[in-house]
Amino acid sequence: VTADLVRRRAEHNNCEIFSLEEISLHQQEIEKLEHLDKWCRDLKILYLQNNLIPKIENVGKLKKLEYLNVALNNIERIENLEGCEELKKLDLTANFIGELSSIESLKCNIHLKELFLMGNPCTEFEGYRQFVVATLHQLKYLDSKEIERSERIKALQNYPEVKWKIKEQEQAYLLKRAREKEEAQRRMQDRKDEKQKQMDSRLGFDSPDSPQEKPNQAEGDGEQERCRAVENDDEDRKFWEEPTPYTPESRLETHRYIEEKRRAKDSIRESKKTEKTAWTLVTAEGKVLNVNVPKLHFSLKDDEENNQIILDLAVYRHLDTSLLDVDVQPTYIRVLVKGKPFQLVLPEEVKPDSSSAKRSQTTGHLVVTMPKAKEIILAKQKVSASIKHSDCNAQQKNTRRSGQVEKLEVDPSKYSFPDVTKIIQDKKLTGQGPIKFQPQKIAEVKK
Repeated sequence: VTADLVRRRAEHNNCEIFSLEEISLHQQEIEKLEHLDKWCRDLKILYLQNNLIPKIENVGKLKKLEYLNVALNNIERIENLEGCEELKKLDLTANFIGELSSIESLKCNIHLKELFLMGNPCTEFEGYRQFVVATLHQLKYLDSKEIERSERIKALQNYPEVKWKIKEQEQAYLLKRAREKEEAQRRMQDRKDEKQKQMDSRLGFDSPDSPQEKPNQAEGDGEQERCRAVENDDEDRKFWEEPTPYTPESRLETHRYIEEKRRAKDSIRESKKTEKTAWTLVTAEGKVLNVNVPKLHFSLKDDEENNQIILDLAVYRHLDTSLLDVDVQPTYIRVLVKGKPFQLVLPEEVKPDSSSAKRSQTTGHLVVTMPKAKEIILAKQKVSASIKHSDCNAQQKNTRRSGQVEKLEVDPSKYSFPDVTKIIQDKKLTGQGPIKFQPQKIAEVKK
């Protein structure tokens, strides 16, 4: 039992543990019951069915616990429930309880109304129901069957005799359990020895004794893998077809075996992943290669008017953008699509900092715009120069239309049009008015 597991199972309580009143930890392969009495003091309902719990423990501080379900576990006796003062329902179905006398510890749980012991070895004892009914006076239901008043009176009348019979059967069962434990230990030791022999034989097969075997190493590896697969199949068949008694040890052994097989498969899968050859994106000499591992259609456009290069990559339409990683470099662009690289060498150097990447909302394509590093465009320079030399009025009209103020250098040698600042002559006229000024001007023209 871990804090992360409890928090994940407390989604209905906003992942808060301290105020949790109900939690379900079934089918979590839990092998020890712990921490819950410290983390969840307010628990009222606790589900722990179908785990590998061998003992009821660390629940004595759960004062508010009303329902405890520990069905399908490896519990062999009832204990440590005296502190659960509010316990009303206890489910111990399909466990390995053989010490029926251990139910006497439930006398302290005065609010206990329902008890389930179906599927336990103790239910096969002679006088099982009478003993439970006579021992636990507060019970209303046993194994989903209501306890009537007449049944309890009868059980109390025969209680001494039934209790003696139960003790005898308990002792016989405990002797049987001791033999089962010894048998389980012997079987586990045999399996360990057999595995050790297999490992030794594999190591002997793996180490080549002579140098002549080296050329056929690939064939030997293939043969070795086939042998291992056959051995694993035989081992699986032998394990599952071998008759074993249903005991806590056999349940634990089955769990360990399944866990071991799962780990072996995971390790093989991980090794296959690591064995994949890494994609060569840049050679040892530093040459960048064109790579298209995701096999996507693309188009590269050289936009001379806007001085930029545009890459249109046909990314899958419904692919999440978080699975894309774009890296623009001065001479090439690299896009990781779900970890698969697409790399393209650019025809011209670009500015990585000024580049932008966008997704199309209709097609889902990735459009990367990369401005060129060289900012001078010859075509635009020629057009602007011809406009300046041909017509000044057209330029003035254009400036008026655009509404932008342009600052020009005042240098007469650069322009062919006249200087408008010197149209009016700078000459002082001596006259009293227009009548005296007129004859003087005519005279000057005659000269």
